[in-house]
Amino acid sequence: MSHWSLDDISWQLFDRSKARPELIAMVKAACMVEHNGHDYARYLCEVFHDDSEFCAVAREWAVEEVQHGQSLRKWAELADPAFNFDKSFKMFTEGYRLPQNVVTSVRGSRSGELIARCIVETGTSSYYTAIKDYTDEPVLQTICAHIAADELRHYKLFYTHLKRYQNKEKLDVLKRFAIALGRISESEDDELAYAFFAAHRNGIAGDYQRKACTDRYFACACLLYQKHHIEKMTSMVFKAIGLKPHTWLNRLFTRFAWSAMRLKQISLRPHSQRAMQGAW
Repeated sequence: MSHWSLDDISWQLFDRSKARPELIAMVKAACMVEHNGHDYARYLCEVFHDDSEFCAVAREWAVEEVQHGQSLRKWAELADPAFNFDKSFKMFTEGYRLPQNVVTSVRGSRSGELIARCIVETGTSSYYTAIKDYTDEPVLQTICAHIAADELRHYKLFYTHLKRYQNKEKLDVLKRFAIALGRISESEDDELAYAFFAAHRNGIAGDYQRKACTDRYFACACLLYQKHHIEKMTSMVFKAIGLKPHTWLNRLFTRFAWSAMRLKQISLRPHSQRAMQGAW
């Protein structure tokens, strides 16, 4: 179980004047994705159905993920009292569904599934660290510090089980790299875009346009990142795929990733400016 709770947050310190529009939009989307943790655990327990040790870990992980969603939800409701989480979450879970009744991982192997989980935890740990560094709203800083630490611990947990399965399945580096790249590319799939859409619509049905929602979401997200966040991410990705971090190859990959982020920031600048003004 997590070592912190919502009661540990000093909610009375919340400062609405520092709740920036672009952060409110991202937190609304994030709270729904995190709150869906039990569905992710169900999927993982289907993939690892005969591994009781891992299934216990997955269920415990889901409890912590849901707690992340609860804390972000409470902050979003303080920042925007009109936010209807229940309607938005219902719309999100009806419009975006994880694979159900599976026998094997969509990644092709259990090692592949655990690599993908490590990539997700890499992204979320860096994401919440970036929000913490970006915002000056004290309650959100505290929440994101707790969540980022949890996500880093989750990465280490999944990595431990990855090593166990790698001893059996022995995926080569190229295969692991391909799985990692595939999962990274899925950051622009429907999950985040639809969560952003459902939150922005406040649970009211509308015309979902994936590219527009993806662009608007990433226009907000790209504002957050600094080079040191990308450096940390690439080191964690390298470790998950079996390559040593802090090497010339890692530095080259980091430069490429940071350049790609800068280009994305520039290309989405018009959306970013509207996001900071609270206009969509």
